[in-house]
Amino acid sequence: MSNNNIAPIEAAAAQFAIKVTQAPYRNRQEIERAIEAFAMEPDGGLIILPPSPPFTDRELINRVAIGHRLPTIYFDKLFAVEGGLMSYGPGLSELYGRSGPPYVDRILRGAKPGDLPVQFPTKFQLVVNLKTAKAMRLTIPESFLNLEADEVIE
Repeated sequence: MSNNNIAPIEAAAAQFAIKVTQAPYRNRQEIERAIEAFAMEPDGGLIILPPSPPFTDRELINRVAIGHRLPTIYFDKLFAVEGGLMSYGPGLSELYGRSGPPYVDRILRGAKPGDLPVQFPTKFQLVVNLKTAKAMRLTIPESFLNLEADEVIE
């Protein structure tokens, strides 16, 4: 997790007197220890920021977090599909599809990569995994699901 990714979270958390703790890791044992430490604190949760942890680490994060009833939110829908509680982000597959192939085509036709415009996401998706919520014995209000969630995994 880089400082560039964490700065907006720290700024928002400060407005609500929420403590933010970073947990960089080098191996699976450090992941388990960090999640267990977070689970000891009341009202905690995990925000998993890019870059994406490897698939096997995501499985471990979800399994241990669910075991400790520690909510997780990721930056892409794929992670909620894999068992994270929720995700909120630009829908990376759509973003890649919009920018990747068209940019490759333009570059192959002679455009200079530095001259191509930067594309920013225009749509963000909130995905909630109710299977994970149930496993954690969490109740997500229907009003939240109906009004806020773009997709609900049941």
